[in-house]
Amino acid sequence: MKFLLIFLLATVSVAAQDLPSRWDELTASDWPKAQEKAAYTCILPIGILEKHGPHLPMGSDLIHVRELAARAARQEYTVVFPDFFYGQIFEARHQPGTFALPSRVVWDLLDATVEEIGRNGFKKIVIVNGHGGNPELIRFFIQSQLERRRDYVVYFFDPETDPEFERRVKGLRKSDAAIDMHAGENETSLLLHLRPDLVQMGRATKESGADQNRLATPGLYSAIWWYARFPNHYAGEGAKATKELGWAITDYELGALVKALRVVKTDDKTPAIQKEYFDRVLK
Repeated sequence: MKFLLIFLLATVSVAAQDLPSRWDELTASDWPKAQEKAAYTCILPIGILEKHGPHLPMGSDLIHVRELAARAARQEYTVVFPDFFYGQIFEARHQPGTFALPSRVVWDLLDATVEEIGRNGFKKIVIVNGHGGNPELIRFFIQSQLERRRDYVVYFFDPETDPEFERRVKGLRKSDAAIDMHAGENETSLLLHLRPDLVQMGRATKESGADQNRLATPGLYSAIWWYARFPNHYAGEGAKATKELGWAITDYELGALVKALRVVKTDDKTPAIQKEYFDRVLK
């Protein structure tokens, strides 16, 4: 009898550990258990499909956030929404493989997605972004959450830079950080760590990732700024990437995301204050 009890307890323990974190891998019968374990929190990983120099896959941003979310969910269980690659990428439409939807569609898809996540019972949605062209869109989208009453809160994972981490990365870097913005040393290092099978290092020098600096409009912002500087949609020196740098960046991001998820899962103040705000607006 004692042996049977031990066996049953072990079986339950294994089953609990095997509860998938990905939304699309959960069964309907496991849904309530997953939501409770996740404290009704869901990660929305957002990437993009675009050229990443001549050597990285189109979905580099998506691969990055997909893996980051999966690793974080293993440490701090959270349900992870399937890959979302609908963002702002008009500046790369001249390059093959770019998937750029109309701006209104991008907005409506993001809004409808968080609405559906909320309708399915999640009270906290954490956007984890991997694409450099998305933060302005995401911040405006989140601020616009106050446009109408919602019974969920959307957070943007946007960790502050840690000086110690910056010093560590500086010691590993081999290229100029000032222009390392797209498919350069940092991003290539990440992919060398996360998916080395998809990196074509021999092609990293086939195109230039140098800043062409073709605009002279200080103090002014225009939509063409990125194309004017990096028409090859490549910014930096991917050939100088290392797995060591990729591991260091991933390790830091993972620690920061796990910490953020723990804060979100226990955050009672943001939902309460948001409700108070809507009660005052709509009374």
